[in-house]
Amino acid sequence: MENIQLTLNGKGHGSFFIADGEERIAQMVIGISGDFLTVYHTEVAPREEGKGLAYQLLTAMVSYARTHQLKVIPACPYVLAQFKRHPDQYVDVWENENSLLG
Repeated sequence: MENIQLTLNGKGHGSFFIADGEERIAQMVIGISGDFLTVYHTEVAPREEGKGLAYQLLTAMVSYARTHQLKVIPACPYVLAQFKRHPDQYVDVWENENSLLG
């Protein structure tokens, strides 16, 4: 299994993904616009479930957001659930309704 890779097109759409050879076995679909990184979807191949691949993608995405000073909009149910479950770990990057209120 290879490391997590990031692809982005000229419009800021892309994904973090993990490949096994030529096959993507896990992927987190994102979009970047201005100071915001939106996570739309996270998917792991059924045969690879339970190995922590979604969490590895989450960790890579959060690290990227921190490095580039981006706020994360978790449109993906998995990412939103993790942010709600561990708010202290993600408070610096989580763009939610509470952070908009000041």
